[in-house]
Amino acid sequence: MNQSEKDLAGTSKFLSLVLRHQPETIGLTLDAQGWADVETLLARVRAQGGRHAQLDRATLEAIVATSDKKRFAFSEDGTRIRASQGHSVQVDLGLAPQAPPATLYHGTASRFAQAIGAQGLVPGARQHVHLSRDVPTALTVGARHGKPVVFTVDAARMHAQGHAFYVSANGVWLCAAVPAQYLALMTAA
Repeated sequence: MNQSEKDLAGTSKFLSLVLRHQPETIGLTLDAQGWADVETLLARVRAQGGRHAQLDRATLEAIVATSDKKRFAFSEDGTRIRASQGHSVQVDLGLAPQAPPATLYHGTASRFAQAIGAQGLVPGARQHVHLSRDVPTALTVGARHGKPVVFTVDAARMHAQGHAFYVSANGVWLCAAVPAQYLALMTAA
């Protein structure tokens, strides 16, 4: 990773903090759907100073366009930005319930497997549990926190039994929680 890529990654993490968890750190207010005015965001970042003070519209557009996880999205007119999911602050992303694929996946670190097997998946500080459509993505997510393991989620049965599922703008599946009876720990082949 070259310096420019490192700088973008660091700024992306900073934007995650501001647009998902702590907008108040720069005096920013998100609307009820999690949107922030782009010009206000840029002005507040500049006013705060520090290593992200040079953030401009072009850099912001590069982060949104090149992020492999598509964490952020612009409004259709490009005047607002928000995180696609992962908020710990209360927002309504306006997502309509969707019928999920029969099976979804959740990647985590192996040290959490026993607790998850017993209590199921809960969102913790976030608004939703995040689920992946495929095993490779789930493994990548799990590897961020240690030795990865993957749980399969019987999404078809959950959905049939009244659990709501949503899909974010970047393809992450979301639900309120996954009770343990819908989970199975995948074993290595």
